[in-house]
Amino acid sequence: MTSVVRRAVDHYHELLSDELAGESQAALEAELRSRGLFFGERPLCTVLRPRFLAPEHYRFLRSRCAVLLRAFDRAYRAALTSDVVRRQFGLTEWEEALVAEDPGFSDPSPTSRIDAFYFPEQGDLRVTEYNAETPAGTAYNDALSEVFLALPVMRRFLRRFDVRPVPARHGVLNALCEAYGQWSGGGRGGRGGRGGRAAPRIGILDWREVPTYSEFVLFAEYFRAHGLDVVIGDPREAELRNGAFLLGGAPVDLIYKRVLLAELVARGGCDHPVIRAVRSGAVCMVNPFRCKILHKKASLAVLTDERNAKLFSVVERRAIDAHVPWTRTVAEQTTLHSGRKVDLVPFILAQRDRLVLKPNDEYGGKGIVLGWEVDDAAWQRAVGAALAEPYVVQERVPIPSEPFPSLVDGRVTYADRILDTNPFTCHGAYVEGCLSRLSTAALVNVTAGGGSQVPTFLVEAR
Repeated sequence: MTSVVRRAVDHYHELLSDELAGESQAALEAELRSRGLFFGERPLCTVLRPRFLAPEHYRFLRSRCAVLLRAFDRAYRAALTSDVVRRQFGLTEWEEALVAEDPGFSDPSPTSRIDAFYFPEQGDLRVTEYNAETPAGTAYNDALSEVFLALPVMRRFLRRFDVRPVPARHGVLNALCEAYGQWSGGGRGGRGGRGGRAAPRIGILDWREVPTYSEFVLFAEYFRAHGLDVVIGDPREAELRNGAFLLGGAPVDLIYKRVLLAELVARGGCDHPVIRAVRSGAVCMVNPFRCKILHKKASLAVLTDERNAKLFSVVERRAIDAHVPWTRTVAEQTTLHSGRKVDLVPFILAQRDRLVLKPNDEYGGKGIVLGWEVDDAAWQRAVGAALAEPYVVQERVPIPSEPFPSLVDGRVTYADRILDTNPFTCHGAYVEGCLSRLSTAALVNVTAGGGSQVPTFLVEAR
């Protein structure tokens, strides 16, 4: 931590007497309940301190991510025009069919999230995934920021330090409206919204039983506060009737898609009403089918594979080298590692302590195997499974941690928590807000269980 962040953390911890921590914990729990800030049955936040960054840290994240987003865009554009490049992403047959559909707007992922680990003092940023399909956490982030700003401990902390939240949900709203404007103005829908109005009715789409449902409620409240009609709907309630898309019986112009396409197709096939409605131009959907290209974990393999170096500018290649760990699709092939030619599968088997195996298209930590946490026999089985299913292998990256306070049996306790840094991005071009997650395990993911989300604040001395 840099000096201002370290001073801020030390002062915050000094303020947390058992009494003040108890008051703050009670306020936190009350706000979590009243705002529905739960992931399923678990409270979204289990610690009493936000995550602090210095303003220059956030500027660094924004500038470096902007360069990486340009590289992702170059890879995406190449995939649209080159079968050789597109095959590297490992799309399934149904995905190939759907990505051929023009979504009616320019960007494949108007709302996305870069998942990374960040050491601010060293300027060391390592991007491990690009969530280009259904990034969660923006509304949770903004609500948690409001909660923490009003905690008793924060009221005292603000006497010495100035803090600024980095809100994110306006970025989602702007991305949705921009995509819809392009879509409706380009002839795909052309209805100009329900009843000829420019503002669309938004349908937030996902299964009603998902643990993130409470975030949909937060988004619905936010969209309505900005004058938009909103319905939260389940794909099982979707209809395509007389050329109009209905969700729970209500006409919808714009789908804010939180349901995963793989789950939608697995349950309803490519003839599902949602898919038919999007393909026919009855409704605009964000993110569109083409988000699947960059959402594949193989997108990082495309960026780091020496065969694709010519796709990127010199500046982009330097950013990739600095911030994206070596990643390859698991297959019988030869490739380069640190400038040396290697036979990939034997290399993976021999380098367990420095490698991670990840399914090409999963979420919530499913199927990830950390080589240093398993024995040789388990690793050999994992590599065998990775050869049978689409997987990537990725170089291990350093993982930062910070002490965070919790209230246990009425007393403040401190524990080091692994901390990741996940900038929210808009239009595939710039950062707008940042998700910070904590874990006591090497796999940092709230979905996987045991994790915690905290708001991210920029901090300066008064």
